[in-house]
This record gives sequence, structure tokens and C-alpha cells, in this order.
Amino acid sequence: MNAITATDVRLQESALNPADAVIDQFHPAGEPILFPLDKGQVLRIVDLEGNQAADVLFYNRDDPAEHYSATDTMLHQGGIYLTTGSVIRSNDARPMLTIVADTCGRHDTLGGACAAESNTVRYALQKKFMHSCRDNYLIALQHADIGLGKRDLVPNINFFMNVPVTEGGDLKFADGVSGPGKYVEMRAEMNLWVLISNCPQLNNPCNAYNPTPTRLLVWNPT
Repeated sequence: MNAITATDVRLQESALNPADAVIDQFHPAGEPILFPLDKGQVLRIVDLEGNQAADVLFYNRDDPAEHYSATDTMLHQGGIYLTTGSVIRSNDARPMLTIVADTCGRHDTLGGACAAESNTVRYALQKKFMHSCRDNYLIALQHADIGLGKRDLVPNINFFMNVPVTEGGDLKFADGVSGPGKYVEMRAEMNLWVLISNCPQLNNPCNAYNPTPTRLLVWNPT
């Protein structure tokens, strides 16, 4: 497949039937989740109501020091957004997942996860104590007790989030490009931990200031 440019949108419907999924669950608005995904399994994240950012990190389950790398992913594909055909790579430059279907068409790699610090800088000092994706990550890792913690948090993927880059090189947190029922589907290329924060952000228009649930489905290899 050719390099994916900064503006590529590659829409692709999935052939998988939800009735065949081994996991099919709804994930509440604003909440974290951590779960294993085996090599060859396919994960679908569904934006149920539209423009709900799913902030996601991936770790090699057999060696958690290997994790998702935004820089390696962008460097190898030649573009800053994720779409059908994108290979999500680790800090060892190895494929972690491949996006095999996508009805949204573009996902952010640059905006990062909201945190107390970014809420303060971007919005207002009194926003510091609002719940954030970084809080979600730490809560999920602490409860799971798998040897990962604060120092293992790295820049994440924001599925369904729209963060265009301006001509001056700045990031703009804009209205989302997703819609109700849009989804992204990925095939695992290694055994993984999947860490998701269903973003609780209330201060920017990426989710219309209204966090909503997502749906998670997993299929075994066919």
C-alpha cells in the first residue's frame, strides 16, 4: 500500500458480523478500560453517538516496555493521521496493529490525552481538577496491577478526534469528523494490552461538550 499522506481518508466497510464477535460490550462515557487482545484478533471501536474521542494506548503484553509510538507510526507511513491501511507501530518500530476497516476515515495522533496540566493551560486554572484521560489511564493501570504506571504513559491515539494542523504548525481542536455509528477496526499483530479512556473532556468541541458511550467488539481470527 502507498504511503498515507497528511490528508488521506480511506473509507472501508468491514465484512465482520457483530453476531460472531467474542466480545460485544458498551463502554460508558468518560470511563477507562484495560483488556487483553491476542495476536490475530480484530478490535472494533464504535462511536455510538458521534464525535466521542476514544483515547487509546497499546502495550506488548509479552514485553510491556514495548508500547505504541506516535513518531514511529507517523514516520513509517509518511503521514500524521490514521486511516484504513495504517500500521500502528511500537517504539521498536514493529507493527502492533493494522487498521483493516474504517468508516470515519481520519484519526488523530498529535493531540494527546487531556490532563490536569493541559486543561489548565488550554482553558482555565479552575479546570485543573476536572476528570481527564490521564486520570483514567492511571486508575485503570493501578486497578489492573500489571506492572505499568505513570512512567509508562506515552502520547496516545485519539480515535474519532479532529485535530487539524494549521499553516503555522499549530494544533487546532475542532469539531469532530465522525458521526453516529462510525467505527474503526484493527487487527492485532502481537499480543497486546489495550488501554482506552472514553474521553471525559467537557471543554472543547471534539465531542460537542457531551461525552457519550462507545461500543467495543472483538473477533477471533478467521
